[in-house]
Amino acid sequence: IREQGVVKPGNVLKVDAFLNHQCDVELFDHMGAAWAEHFKGKTIDKILTIEASGIGIACVVARHFGNVPVVFAKRYLNEGDHVLLIDDFLANGKALKGLIELCHEAGATVEGIGIAVEKGFQGGGDQLREEGYDVDSLAIVESMDPENGTIEFRS
Repeated sequence: IREQGVVKPGNVLKVDAFLNHQCDVELFDHMGAAWAEHFKGKTIDKILTIEASGIGIACVVARHFGNVPVVFAKRYLNEGDHVLLIDDFLANGKALKGLIELCHEAGATVEGIGIAVEKGFQGGGDQLREEGYDVDSLAIVESMDPENGTIEFRS
């Protein structure tokens, strides 16, 4: 993130070089292994992601959970499903709250949330954790400075 990420004004962190527009599949594989370890012992039978941004990551992650299906919409969730939510970014948490609501409407259980990059200073992840969700962010950005391009991570 420090080497290839670009900090822009307005709290924007561009990681197109490896996470969004170009997909570093080896990195995705390591991410999948990390989440498989973190969520070990939980029943995961589907991985839900947001269309477009999370699809590449979710597909690689699915292999680490026994090739469970990756789904994008409510119609593919069933009552009793145990779902892992995967996304590339977490800022204020609105997108994830939408996915959580879809799961609840379908009668599915959210077993956990895997995030590649969390903007910790925007509070979405902390709020989800306070609500009892197991959120595993592989990198949590504590602050960014667009003037000098620096990124500080939560320890």
